[in-house]
Amino acid sequence: MVDYEEQIKQLEEELKNTKYNKRTQHHIGLIKAKIAKLREKQSSRSSGKSEGFAVKKSGNATVALLGFPSVGKSTLLGKITGKESKTGSYAFTTLSVVPGMMNYKGALIQILDLPGIIKGASKGSGRGREVISVLRQADLILIVLEPEKAEEQYKVLFKEVYDSGIRINKKKPDVTIKKDIKGGIKIYKTVNLDLDDETIKSVLREFKIPNATIIIRDKIDVDELIDVIEANKIYTKGLLVVNKIDTVSEEVLEGIKKNLNPDIFISASKNINIDVLKERIYNELNFKRIYLKEVGKKPDLEEPLILRSPVTVKSVCDYLHRDFVDKFKFAKVWGKSSKFPGQKVSLDHNLEDEDILEIHLR
Repeated sequence: MVDYEEQIKQLEEELKNTKYNKRTQHHIGLIKAKIAKLREKQSSRSSGKSEGFAVKKSGNATVALLGFPSVGKSTLLGKITGKESKTGSYAFTTLSVVPGMMNYKGALIQILDLPGIIKGASKGSGRGREVISVLRQADLILIVLEPEKAEEQYKVLFKEVYDSGIRINKKKPDVTIKKDIKGGIKIYKTVNLDLDDETIKSVLREFKIPNATIIIRDKIDVDELIDVIEANKIYTKGLLVVNKIDTVSEEVLEGIKKNLNPDIFISASKNINIDVLKERIYNELNFKRIYLKEVGKKPDLEEPLILRSPVTVKSVCDYLHRDFVDKFKFAKVWGKSSKFPGQKVSLDHNLEDEDILEIHLR
């Protein structure tokens, strides 16, 4: 049996010992492409060995708590949702996904407390693949760290998540690859790249794409090019949270701030910055509250429809009823997105937070 792990280790060692410059760029690009191909084969071989946790998504969005065992995720879940989760001072307290619901500003946000992740999770260690399968479905990932081990834990977590095909706080590159029957590889760019054309062509050929038209509209590196070719990456938002700040000195926290620059420092057990975290979660999910108004009646300002941005009249119609788009005549809008109160708009009109919407059907 082919030992993909050993081949990957050898290539990674070669990569580590190769200094990046213009002369070695092409060679480095090829090594990275070979590693990606081997990981793809490794993943295909083991894909049937473990199932993901069965988690039914509910609410307006889903947030996953990611961290090492005993960083305080269960306590944090309880503080932001009121959900009781068994906790202890030993590793692996949570052995399955524990869901809770955070009700904030009218939005119902599902919070998932996942089993603690460990080094090697992307390869299946410590039920890693089950945890990763849930992360891939989350709208926001909270990376929870302990202050005394923050940098070490962050490096491991970031690598495991990255190797699992999840890109946190990164935008999907604006790159189009159209495979052709013949004609070789044609490259069109609207931006200046450090990546040379020969490296791009070699990486495509490594993935058995000898003929293609590639249009690049974003400045990308070779890793992002490989991501585009593989087309199986998840791009999601993340917040870096340092918990248990009541257990260390200000000097330790200053060091973490300087080296990691986390989004927020909290103490779940002491209830420090929990309300600030709730607000940050809500803002990161980019909700829009849309108040609906029936024709000839006052708008319902008690219970807004809550959707994630971008929100159009069409997305509201799709949410309300599957026939609304087919029967749509026009809509009227009051609020930030309208040029004047009661503006008549079409399906593709972009709505803003707290807009009032009146839909007219045929």
